[in-house]
Amino acid sequence: MRLSYVRELDEYPTGARRMKILTMAVLAILIGSYEGQIAPVVPLLLKDLDMTLATYGAVSGAAAVAGAIASILGGRLTDRVGRVRLLIPLMALTAVCCFAMTLVHSPRDLLIARIVLAFVDGVAMASTAPLIRDFSPRLGRAQAFGFWTWGPVGANFLAAAVAGWTLPIFNDSWRSQFVIMGCFSLVISIVIALNIADLSPELRARIQHTERAATEAVDVTRPARISALFSRPNIWAHVVGISLWLVLYITLSLFGQTMLVGALGVSSAEASTIMAAFWSLNLITLIVTGRLSDRLQLRKPFTLGGTIAAVLVTAFLAVLLGRPEVSSGTLMVVGALLGGSLGVAYAPWMANYSEDAEDADPRLQGTAWGLFGFLSKGIAVVGLLVIPRVVEATGWQTWLYVALGCLVLFVPAILMFNGPWRRTTRTPVNVALKAEG
Repeated sequence: MRLSYVRELDEYPTGARRMKILTMAVLAILIGSYEGQIAPVVPLLLKDLDMTLATYGAVSGAAAVAGAIASILGGRLTDRVGRVRLLIPLMALTAVCCFAMTLVHSPRDLLIARIVLAFVDGVAMASTAPLIRDFSPRLGRAQAFGFWTWGPVGANFLAAAVAGWTLPIFNDSWRSQFVIMGCFSLVISIVIALNIADLSPELRARIQHTERAATEAVDVTRPARISALFSRPNIWAHVVGISLWLVLYITLSLFGQTMLVGALGVSSAEASTIMAAFWSLNLITLIVTGRLSDRLQLRKPFTLGGTIAAVLVTAFLAVLLGRPEVSSGTLMVVGALLGGSLGVAYAPWMANYSEDAEDADPRLQGTAWGLFGFLSKGIAVVGLLVIPRVVEATGWQTWLYVALGCLVLFVPAILMFNGPWRRTTRTPVNVALKAEG
């Protein structure tokens, strides 16, 4: 029986209708990422709950583990039950979890609340990347995934902006942020529910090259098997490679400001300005490079070029961390170049991973992206637990060299991905008509 909020399409949407659904998917990842934001109120939370930073780190690590498990479970569920059927009720439940954060009065309460929130949010957000794949033909997929990436990055800006504006109004009450978050998320969830749609299982099983041209990839009468995905060496190259790539990205996400303050002695405000430059150029290159990658229908050259540029910039930054005095202007330029380089590599990689998984079986997109979510949150757990210990023993410069080494190891993995290195003469796409009945 079809649930009332699930609009299932039997024909592939085109034009404005498709773009509206894609916008809803991007909005969902933005809100889902915003609901998990806690960084702006951590100083207030530590003081109010009489909690140490180490305890907070352990709580965050436990929540990240719950989120990692939820991602891989959610990825499999979204392939089996559908994207919208899973996304809409869980988004509403995540908003309720935000309201529940106001009931926290001890570190134990915080641990329970964050684990529940991370798990529910992890299962819900596992549907968003598959939705982007479902409604973005290959000719526009890298740019679509570039916009999807704006969700996690944009959530950082949204949470900081809302906190900066409203905390003085509510006498620096950290609970006020979760009430705002819950209300905002609940309203946006309703908007998404009224405007989003899902593809029928038959349409999800097809590879869409353009809005109107598709090829039938699999026999839909046969069940999708995970072995079809993980028996391919290129998928393992993606999985292992991006795990290494994420070490640097997670380091900068979790400890960017802390690293600059601890290694170079800049102020917290200066460190935030430098990281703002990093994220700003990262957001720009995600879209620009995604669009260029789609126009040329090339993925690997952009991923390789961006990664090599990031290797060079990271090496330079590691050298700078060993110098006694570095100007803020220099750090802003280096930070922007590093963020831009990572953005050049990332959106084309996402499109490449989606297409390689699609070639294995289009019905396993949720499983593939659930695995990615598991890996990204798993690396975050490692970062929360390992990075402080390594830095305490050897310093930030040593850890940055470790992250640099991981980034270098991503380069040979790129060589195993599917896809051309040069633009070739475009060949006609065979359109397979869907069988009637």
